[in-house]
Amino acid sequence: QVQLVESGGGLVQAGGSLRLSCAASGRTFSGYRVGWFRQAPGKERQFVAAINWIGGSTAYGDSVKGRFTISREYAKNTVDLQMNSLEPEDTALYYCATSTRYSSNSGYEYDYWGQGPQVTVSS
Repeated sequence: QVQLVESGGGLVQAGGSLRLSCAASGRTFSGYRVGWFRQAPGKERQFVAAINWIGGSTAYGDSVKGRFTISREYAKNTVDLQMNSLEPEDTALYYCATSTRYSSNSGYEYDYWGQGPQVTVSS
């Protein structure tokens, strides 16, 4: 079992930046694809970004391309999500999750989930 611990999030004005981190308690992400998803009130869960810990292959949702960057941080043993040029539409709970399917961007194929820090972008 993989326990995921997220940090970061908070309140920021439109145009600002935030950084989220996801750590696997007691282990590394070796062998996993790590994804970030988000869910706003009344909306479906949305894919944000994902990265393979081995190899570093990345993918991004259309709404965040060019603004968000996902990265592996070996020294911290985390997967980080740098969010720039934030918009009010980015307001949501952000979850990290792990999958053993190296090309998956579907939340249904992710097995372990974190608690989800809140990101709020004011206009």
